[in-house]
Amino acid sequence: MTAAREDTWTAGHDLVAHRVAEADPGLSAETITAAVYELGHPAALRELRRALSQSPDALRVGAPPVVGRLVTELRARGSVLPEPFCARCRRTNRPLVATGGGGVCAACRRRQLATACSSCGGIKPVAGRDDDGRALCARCAPRPKRPCSLCGRVRVIARRARGGRGDVCDVCFREPVATCRICRRDKPCHFVAEGRPICLSCSPRRKLACAHCGAIALPSVQWSEGPVCEPCYRAALSRRGTCVKCRRDRRLVYPPGPSAQLCAGCAGVPSLATCRSCGAEERPYAKGCCVRCVLAERARKLIDGSGGQLRAISSAITAAPNPYSALNWLRSAKSAAILGDIVSGTLPLNHEALDERSDTVAAEFLRHLLVANGVLEERDDALARLETWSAIRIAAVRCPYQRRLLRSYATWRVLRRARLRAAAAHRPRTPTAHSRNILMAAIAFLGFMEDRGRPFADCSQADIDAFLVEGGPSAHEARDFIEWAAERGLIGRFILTGQAGRPQAAGLDDDTRWSIVDQLLVDESLDLGDRVAGCLVLLYGQQLSRIVALTRTQVSSDDDGTRLGLGPTEIRVPEPLGELLTRLASPGRRRRGMGSPVDTPWLFTGLHPGRPLTASRLGERLRRLGIGTIKGRRGALMHLAKQLPAAVLAELLNLQPSTACHWVELAGGDWTRYAAEIARRADREL
Repeated sequence: MTAAREDTWTAGHDLVAHRVAEADPGLSAETITAAVYELGHPAALRELRRALSQSPDALRVGAPPVVGRLVTELRARGSVLPEPFCARCRRTNRPLVATGGGGVCAACRRRQLATACSSCGGIKPVAGRDDDGRALCARCAPRPKRPCSLCGRVRVIARRARGGRGDVCDVCFREPVATCRICRRDKPCHFVAEGRPICLSCSPRRKLACAHCGAIALPSVQWSEGPVCEPCYRAALSRRGTCVKCRRDRRLVYPPGPSAQLCAGCAGVPSLATCRSCGAEERPYAKGCCVRCVLAERARKLIDGSGGQLRAISSAITAAPNPYSALNWLRSAKSAAILGDIVSGTLPLNHEALDERSDTVAAEFLRHLLVANGVLEERDDALARLETWSAIRIAAVRCPYQRRLLRSYATWRVLRRARLRAAAAHRPRTPTAHSRNILMAAIAFLGFMEDRGRPFADCSQADIDAFLVEGGPSAHEARDFIEWAAERGLIGRFILTGQAGRPQAAGLDDDTRWSIVDQLLVDESLDLGDRVAGCLVLLYGQQLSRIVALTRTQVSSDDDGTRLGLGPTEIRVPEPLGELLTRLASPGRRRRGMGSPVDTPWLFTGLHPGRPLTASRLGERLRRLGIGTIKGRRGALMHLAKQLPAAVLAELLNLQPSTACHWVELAGGDWTRYAAEIARRADREL
């Protein structure tokens, strides 16, 4: 040791020996010198001298770490100085950092210096920094990637190499399986090496009082005001409004809680959470990104490999009204798995391939998704299903002659008429129930003739009458097949009695009908679509199948009011129903299912992409409101038929002339009454 260094060591030793003697007078100079000498390098003595000169109580606190080491050496030589412990966690045998509240260990010091994470907004220890130098917590900070010793891929490392074992990535890492000391089950457990295994379910979590609601619950996040429970955390991140200072629509964060009025920028506080990808003030969903950005990334990964053919599908999925539902669909829906098969090339992209799938519901949803976004050409699904169903039913007939006869009848009568009906009136769904009924009745009639042991060509009036009596409620549907066969000379011509008319159900009385209408017009708690649909049934006698087929273009508004086109002539709709129709037709009020295009023409949109609501579903919703559609429609038509002649009724409501005449006849209305009523009215509007 040089003379200068010896002088420095002597001066530092003298100060340290003096401080130690003051703290523990019972120690000899030789004991103190031996303890100081154990510190080793003179740099440690310099740091010790500086710490003791700045804080005389450092020996009792045991911080910084060099002081703690000296205290440990002194206690080993009989000193009565207290054992250094962390002032926060009370643990010993840990290097301590000197603070205003005493010495704390490194872990507690990191918690003391916790700040708001720039990604998730939680007050957490700083584990890293982003490119702008802003703090990131351990969950949000990007972790280093290295080759995994198990899979060989470069990934985020969950367990570092130690004890002869290499790095293990977060995909390959598995907690060791052991018997949990709480539930006594064999499960992946923590602290197995320490001999006190505990599974994740049994791991204790401390409940604290929420700083927002005061409830004692498990904290979801630690903010500057204190721990915040999960419901309050979600509410705080979704609390948006107009900031009273900057007058912009922002997330309101100050003062904390439901009474917040200022945004983070105006309040001068860190933002609670922002998306690392788009910067939006949204709750992080995964890796610091909001749910919308995560959805866009996963949709892009699903569509990758399609060569841009399915890019519209990715955009439609990303634009879903509920991104959480869209993520669930991508993760677990069968239709998403079928879409993955199409992307990979396993399944051809056409209607025929989707028809062959056994999971028909999922395939149908995917078909609507592809058609609505222009990936597949549009087709009449109801007509296609009718063709397939007809082929299956006819193939099940045993007699070859009957199969040929039924195939001819189905091709040239049933299916041809269904195709003409679909081409004449463009509807979202072609009605096919009657076509199925008459084909089933034809099959039943041929089977009846076979059971009687009579060839079809020898059919007589007695056979037909017997079938109509014994064939069940749908036997009358066979008259179409019998007429078709007679027209082609396959059998003779017979007298076909019509089905006995069913008694007409009583219509809803006017008082009850108007009472329900009054509620629909003023009750804002009801769904807007249900209110409009109920009024169209109770006021204009519209069928549910026609209501769900209404488009936005059939509603028009001008200075004179709102008009609705139910038939060739538009009807002027009185207020407040006109205002409800206008709101329903506005783009902001449309409900869209996952994968629907942004702009849909339907007034009553369904959950299937690009498809309207079904009549059966609308009927269920109206029944919950106490509206019987059959009675309500009958009451409305009876009321209108008393005031309007058949020609006007047919034109305004798009009814067949025979149907309009039938209702006018039932209501007892005539042209004379209509003309007299018009003459008395000052207002000639409907």
